[in-house]
Amino acid sequence: MCRRTKLLFLSLFIGTPALTLAQATAGSAPATQAQIAALQQAVQQAQSAGDNAWMLVSAALVLLMTGPGLALFYGGLVRKKNILGTMMQSFAMMGLVTIIWAIVGYSLAFGHGGWFIGGFEHIFLRGVGLTPNLDYAPTIPEQTYMVYQLMFAIITPALITGAFAERMKFSAMAVFLSLWSILVYSPMAHMVWGVGGLLNANGGQIPSLDFAGGTVVHITSGVSALVTCIYLGKRIGYPQTNMPPHSMVLSFIGACLLWVGWFGFNAGSALGASSLATSAFVNTHFAAAAAGLGWTVAEWIHNGKPTALGAISGAVAGLVAITPASGYVQPFSALFIGLVAGIFCSFMVFAVKSRLRYDDSLDAFGVHGAGGTLGALLTGLFATRVINAAFGKDVATGAFDGHWGQMLNQAAGVGIAWVLSIVGTLVLLFIVDKTVGLRVSAEDESAGLDLSQHGEEGYDLNS
Repeated sequence: MCRRTKLLFLSLFIGTPALTLAQATAGSAPATQAQIAALQQAVQQAQSAGDNAWMLVSAALVLLMTGPGLALFYGGLVRKKNILGTMMQSFAMMGLVTIIWAIVGYSLAFGHGGWFIGGFEHIFLRGVGLTPNLDYAPTIPEQTYMVYQLMFAIITPALITGAFAERMKFSAMAVFLSLWSILVYSPMAHMVWGVGGLLNANGGQIPSLDFAGGTVVHITSGVSALVTCIYLGKRIGYPQTNMPPHSMVLSFIGACLLWVGWFGFNAGSALGASSLATSAFVNTHFAAAAAGLGWTVAEWIHNGKPTALGAISGAVAGLVAITPASGYVQPFSALFIGLVAGIFCSFMVFAVKSRLRYDDSLDAFGVHGAGGTLGALLTGLFATRVINAAFGKDVATGAFDGHWGQMLNQAAGVGIAWVLSIVGTLVLLFIVDKTVGLRVSAEDESAGLDLSQHGEEGYDLNS
């Protein structure tokens, strides 16, 4: 295909600048600098349009993870008298965190500040417009970046609700998780992803690799979940009374929606429609499949039967573990991370939880806290510059790539996330407990959260 034909073909997609250049090259006169600049601008606009489209779709996919994904997944796992109360907790985060993010959350997470937290330059979304913020995503509007990050901020506190399911007041939940999103999530997001953050891979004092939120999302939510369920105490009758899921069908649908939404979570973190997004997409799928198999086999050996609950829990564990590594590792590394995560998280749920006897109702810590910690450490092991030259194209990324010191950076990131989550959660629980009161009464817990907190039922079996 001749040069003129190529340019004419290109003009069909990106408009008149290419056509003008094609016409100019048809004769003897060479293309002018202005025509070349116009063509380059058209190409850049096409890239920006493609990246922006992918990021808006990714934002929608991440929101899908909270509602309906997490709401159905958690809702099916509780007893039927608590389904609406449980689903309402996820839905409440969609509303409350959005408002908090617009007022101050985005600024604290991604504004310029210190090593621990951002400043107030973007309070009330001041200065967050339709032009790119070159510090974060040079090819998409900052509002797109802001709303994409909002979806992460929504699902993170929603994950914690699985640990205290069936026993916390709705009012206490709303206050506790709203404060948590400001005082725990925003600082952690800034330290890992914010300009000048302590753990930022691009210039932080302790460069820690976290592509899509292993420390920011899963360790913070999982560890906070453990602290919360221990602070609240066990549900009435636990563990003597059997409390099986009331609808595995709902949980199955929710888990599948989480799997689909996770492509936006991980591949979207490439911040563009690029080959890096493809790598994260493939790794996400491979890890989920391997973890689902790992948990299923481990459960089959342990209990004699493979269960649907084990399979979907394993898949989610794999999605959690691959999150920090998704944009740094190769596909077979992702398979290994997923397989190990499925086995390890099943051990945390079956053995560790049973031995320590804490009532993590829906295994938020066993899946997210444990899986996120494992994934963050394995990221330091398997990260490679072939996929993502995070520190420069000629600089080793992970341990097997030649940079064994990265394991120390990953461990430091994990440790900081654990400490911030434990201390911040304990302080907030104490404050909310002394002001609003955390736990429903024994009578309300027996009646169920649907009736006691919302005055309605998820199922009207008499109609």
